[in-house]
Amino acid sequence: MPILRWLAIFVLSSVLVYSQELPEKKFTVKYISGEITLDGVLDDYVWGLAEAADNFWEFFPVDSIPARQQTEIKMLYDDTNLYIGITVHTVGSNYAIESLKRDFRAGNSDNITLLFDTFNDANNAFLFGVNPYGVRREGLVSGGGLNLRGFTISWDVKWKAESRIYDTYYTSELVIPLTSFKFREGETKWRFNSYRFDTQSNEQSTWAHIPQNQNIYGLTFMGEMHFEKPLGKSRTPMALIPYLVAGTYNDRENNVQENSFDVGGDAKISVGNSMNLDVTINPDFSQVEVDDQVTNLSRFEVSLPEKRQFFIDNNDLFADFGGSRDANPFFSRRIGIAADTAGNTIENPILGGVRLSGKLNPKFRLGFFSIQTEKDEANEIPSNNNSMLALQHVVFSRSNIGFFFINRVAFGSDEFITREERFNRVVGLDYNLISENNLWNGRFYMHRSFQPDVRGKDLSTGASLRYNSRNYGGFVDWVYIGENFQSDLGFIRRTDIVKGSNGLSRTFWPRDSYINNHKFQFFGQTIWQPSLDMQLTDYRLQGSWEADFRDQSRAEVRFSSQYTFLFDDFDPTGSDDGIPLPADSDYHYNSARLQYQSDRRRIFSYRLESTIGEFFNGERLSVEAGANLRIQPKAFIGMQLRYDRITLPDPYPSADIWLIVPRVEITFSKSIFWSTLIQYSNQRDNLGINSRLQWRFAPLSDLFLVYTDNYFVNSFSPKFRSINLKFTYWLNI
Repeated sequence: MPILRWLAIFVLSSVLVYSQELPEKKFTVKYISGEITLDGVLDDYVWGLAEAADNFWEFFPVDSIPARQQTEIKMLYDDTNLYIGITVHTVGSNYAIESLKRDFRAGNSDNITLLFDTFNDANNAFLFGVNPYGVRREGLVSGGGLNLRGFTISWDVKWKAESRIYDTYYTSELVIPLTSFKFREGETKWRFNSYRFDTQSNEQSTWAHIPQNQNIYGLTFMGEMHFEKPLGKSRTPMALIPYLVAGTYNDRENNVQENSFDVGGDAKISVGNSMNLDVTINPDFSQVEVDDQVTNLSRFEVSLPEKRQFFIDNNDLFADFGGSRDANPFFSRRIGIAADTAGNTIENPILGGVRLSGKLNPKFRLGFFSIQTEKDEANEIPSNNNSMLALQHVVFSRSNIGFFFINRVAFGSDEFITREERFNRVVGLDYNLISENNLWNGRFYMHRSFQPDVRGKDLSTGASLRYNSRNYGGFVDWVYIGENFQSDLGFIRRTDIVKGSNGLSRTFWPRDSYINNHKFQFFGQTIWQPSLDMQLTDYRLQGSWEADFRDQSRAEVRFSSQYTFLFDDFDPTGSDDGIPLPADSDYHYNSARLQYQSDRRRIFSYRLESTIGEFFNGERLSVEAGANLRIQPKAFIGMQLRYDRITLPDPYPSADIWLIVPRVEITFSKSIFWSTLIQYSNQRDNLGINSRLQWRFAPLSDLFLVYTDNYFVNSFSPKFRSINLKFTYWLNI
């Protein structure tokens, strides 16, 4: 009973803290008929008529006082554009800037970001940001901004911005076409917030007050912007994005050399006020950066983020089902990827596709896509149609119910198409809980898959609940994945499991200390295998201490105790000829980790991490380091290094595993960029070089010159080389 009494006290106190809201913030956006000169100088007479969103609150290092360096945001609009004038007060003009390239990272530099919740649902928002040099970024926030899974700056749209620097402040002017947003016709109110990073004062601030235990980009705490007269139709123009690409490649491993020339493109079509229709024909993704190589010491696949523009807009509507770590039924990177006859992962070209997504009304979202991939007879890969229907409806204040249906079906009657490859279908229902004040959030779902000749044990279900207050946090998460559950377009790390996870945390906020806050966390996870009478297969017990310092550096100490039962042979070193640990063996092992991240605002910043302890039946020493140097604002130089020493007793293998990744980015101007990435991994037996020169000759229109080279590490012999020249143009009609 005493434990229940104390639990009730801290839950009640947290609710009371959250209920003590500050007065609602709002301002009026006035309608104008005159023009504004975009030059970063707020000297047009109409700016004197505009109301200001001001009186910012400090978010960091404390969240209970007005911002020390204030910001004023003024907005005006006409039938075509939203005009924004911003005055950002500072203590000087020694700004931290990562580069002149668009879509910069915000947390380590000076900038201001604006969030527009155009449907007033506290779940989705458009994001626009600018820095003192007038460099822009835009993005989307989904899922209420609860975590980084719902935050992306890969989304692109046409708009303009300029900035002007003065001694103790800078000003920015933004012109955002109303066609950049989706909203209801006749709307008179949007929810709005803004957050700002000030490196000179070591301050982060927001217009609407946000408690520091929440994300600064979260959509729970926002103010309102009221339009002087109702908005008209959201007339998003049709955009045509054709491309031409010419290249040559030399596959020196297979002695194949060819020249290539491709034509294709995308079209973006507005359907009503709030729906998008995307069409792609023979898409080419060569301008996308190469994937980051990683060292994988686990038995399971590692997921990598989606970077292809076609899949970005409203991606949460399709991808935010199930559990992101264990049971995600849709993972867009599966499309356009296949396995050859040797089991190697290769590109499977996309012939074309359509994608419809958006809101049917303020509470109901719809998404549908159908994408056809190419037949590759040499590698015994059939042409597949990949389709998905997703529906989402808001319930209560911010929660929603989602339904989806996924269908992957093979075309043709080729003999190499086995019966089990003919089709795979998944249907599911999710309930996502987000309380009005974000004190509670959770997810409950049930999915079922269908494939030929499979009946039973084809369910994936889960339930999670998370509590987040200023001082206390906790969560529980349960997952069941049947041994016959299969989603060909999903990311399913393993099947035939029942997994239970839980965690508790206590955060302290010391006063007058170099520590801003520190936290003790306890985490437990257990996995059983249902097909073997719920045999225990894995557990992990973990305790940690984390500290965030006032200078924005942070440190963490973590202790873990793990148990693993191997059902299959496994070589932790990943070597080609090593003797693997045998199946049907189990291991108990403990380890400790120490991590430190320096202040990322500095011209030079670094990160250090080390893990030491037992590893299966041997020992492990891991060291990770990263360093970044900014030569403002033209150059960014980075170096990532990871070393793993795995020592197992004879006759099992030991290994020294290296991953070395230097990166150089140079921005000659706001329109010409050059970047080079080198990745050395002896675990993957690959040394890769990717160098790209980009000229943005018009808004969202580019000319790329891309050079890629790969070598085998052990023999240092050539593997693959290519050179591509790509032209892409964004045309609004």
